This record gives sequence, C-alpha cells and structure tokens, in this order.
Amino acid sequence: MENPYGVEALWMQGDAVIKVVALMLLAMSVASWYVIVVRSWRLFRLRKPVRALGDFWHAKSFAEGLHMLGNQADNPFRLLAEEGQSGLDHHVNHKADLHGNLPLAEWLTACLKGSIDESREGLQRGLAVLASVGSTAPFVGLFGTVWGIYHALVGIGVSGQAGIDKVAGPVGEALIMTAFGLAVAIPAVLAYNTLARGNKAIVSKLHRFAHQLHAYLITGAAPANRNNDSSVSSLLKAQQKHSEVV
Repeated sequence: MENPYGVEALWMQGDAVIKVVALMLLAMSVASWYVIVVRSWRLFRLRKPVRALGDFWHAKSFAEGLHMLGNQADNPFRLLAEEGQSGLDHHVNHKADLHGNLPLAEWLTACLKGSIDESREGLQRGLAVLASVGSTAPFVGLFGTVWGIYHALVGIGVSGQAGIDKVAGPVGEALIMTAFGLAVAIPAVLAYNTLARGNKAIVSKLHRFAHQLHAYLITGAAPANRNNDSSVSSLLKAQQKHSEVV
C-alpha cells in the first residue's frame, strides 16, 4: 500500500520549487560523497609512504630511498625528495643564472617549501565543496520546508478544511525537506573535519621530512649526474669560490 505521507507523495504533490530544492540537495549530496570517497582513498594510499619514511634514511643510496617511498604520481613525499635533489642539481650546474648567486641553503629551502605548498593545495582540493555543502545544505532544506508549509497552508485555506488529518500530511511532507538538508550536511561536516585533520598530519610529516632532506642535501648529497656522494668540504669550497669570483 502506497504511503500517503512518504517521500514519493512529497515529490508527486510538491510544486516546481520543492522539486528544484530536492534536486539541489541530491546534487550536493552526490558532490560531497564523491569528494569524501576520493579524498579518503588518497589519504589511505599515503599510509604506505608515511611508513616508509623511516626506511628512507636507512637506504644505501638516494635512488633506493626514492624507490622505498613508492612510485605513486601524487606521492607528496617522493615529490618533495625529487624536488630537493632537482634543486640541488640545478643550483650546482647553473651557477651563471640569477639563482646561482643565492646561497645553496636558501635555494633549497625555497624549492622544498614550494613543493610542500603544492602538495598542501593538492591535499585540500575538494574540501571547499564539503565546507560549502555542510554550511548551506541545512538552509536549503529549511527553505524547502518553509515553502512546503506555505504551499500546504494555502491549499488548506482554499479548501476551508483545517482538521488534523488535513494538516498533518502536507506539513509533515514539508518537514521532510529539513531532514534531507541535515542528511546532506552532517556527513559533509564530519568528513571535512576528518579529512582536514588527516591532511594536517600529512603536512606536518612533510615539514619534518623537508627539514631532514635540507640537512642531507646541504651536507652529504651529490647531484644526480655524479656517481659518488660529495663531501661537505667540496660543496662549501665550490660555493666559497663562486662567492669570491662575484
């Protein structure tokens, strides 16, 4: 037996405004759940490179350490390491450029910071959708409720019948819109807080890894086109010699 007070009745009896509001809530729900699934899956995939950070510093070579971090294209830890090594190679091999006049430490700091900023932007992509849905969906549902009650009261006034059996149906159907708004907003808010906390933890680990990479590249790393590690003295002497020439 068909429920005269259910969602189907609300859709069949609602006017164009109610249907538009319902479709808006549906679109907001689909968008938020898409972001939730995609962002959650990415955070889940980052658990492996996070666990590999400790093994990275026990590797026999920089290339072996990169392999331990994984081959994911969106792995922020691997990208950070590659950016640091690339920045060192570029600084050593392009002394005639403007950035060649910068101290190596400052140049590497800028490179690593730029990589962290890009990774942070990638991690936060889509969170604005969750924030927007979480803050607006209840009000969209409330608008549908207000409009539905108004529409129901107009119908009751025209018919001249105000019994409880005549009021309960239309008003109850209108209140369903508020429930829809909350059902859309609550998962978005909870997911936003959870993902933001997870992203903050990843960025914190990136900063710690960048600090370690900076120390390694300054004191013990060799450019990629060399086969052996360079010593501290060779790097410092090259930088001092360049400064004297300038």
